[in-house]
Amino acid sequence: MDNNLLDVLIVGAGPIGISCGLEAKKRGWNYLILEKGTLVNSLYNYPKGMQFFSSSDNLELDSIPFISNEAKPFRKEALQYYRIVAQSQDLDIHLFEAVTSITNTAQGLFHITSKKNRYSAKNVIIATGFFDFPNHIGVPGETLDHVSHYFDDPHYYANQKLVIVGANNSAVDAALSCYRCGAEVHLIIRGDQIGERVKYWVRPEIINRIEDGSIHAHYQSTIRRIEKGFVEIETNGMVTKLDTDFVLLMTGYRPDFDFLKSCGITFRADAMQTPIVDPKTLETEVENLYLAGVVLGGLKTNAYFIDNSRTHSIQICDSIQLKGLL
Repeated sequence: MDNNLLDVLIVGAGPIGISCGLEAKKRGWNYLILEKGTLVNSLYNYPKGMQFFSSSDNLELDSIPFISNEAKPFRKEALQYYRIVAQSQDLDIHLFEAVTSITNTAQGLFHITSKKNRYSAKNVIIATGFFDFPNHIGVPGETLDHVSHYFDDPHYYANQKLVIVGANNSAVDAALSCYRCGAEVHLIIRGDQIGERVKYWVRPEIINRIEDGSIHAHYQSTIRRIEKGFVEIETNGMVTKLDTDFVLLMTGYRPDFDFLKSCGITFRADAMQTPIVDPKTLETEVENLYLAGVVLGGLKTNAYFIDNSRTHSIQICDSIQLKGLL
């Protein structure tokens, strides 16, 4: 069925989608947030025990205090905070309702179809993040059952031989926590050092564990193929095999480009596939269709965080209000 016309429909109930909902509600608009998974779905899928790089005050929304045990909160605390914000502010959110299409009409409205319903809206904000689409490395064996692009709980890898691909925060966090649980960890690193963006309080520990031999680092190396029981790696032209029980491909994630393109969003001709938006309003080349949060960075997923995206809701809602369309 067709619902009443919405002023704003927001796709994604992550922190930035919630921020947009808070701003729309403050302005008295008829809004709705649709989320394909649970509340702050990407954060929910972060590894158990993960600690944020940002301090809790930099993760706050709408000046609602975020109190954590340490200056930098853990995943569990962030889930609780954003849950409390959404519930205490009585935000209109439909969870487990994936958006399948967004089309604009000649009348300047959007028709939004989800897996459960259909909606019409004057404006649409896409705040979908990137965590659901891993970067594949394109080698034989990548889809085998013992291979994953996601890391959840280090206990699972206790007493196992584990190969981890990557050199940034997700790979390093997985390597250290699995090593502490008794896994034999091998890091496959394309470059010649641990990533410079690794959390500053973690980087010395991973370097020390590599130097003392607790964790094995294979620099200037890539995986050629994955088999049950071993991986084949190439290091400076030399091919060797590593015995392994599990493989974690911590190679990063990307936005859902197919969905964005289906909405009519265009991209710059650059390696990062950056969406084209007005930098002041965050409006795309599709009139009244906006992007918010990390999705703005394309493949450069380290360009936007909760910290520097919290103001996107104000930029977008100011633009909508100035147009006088509501």
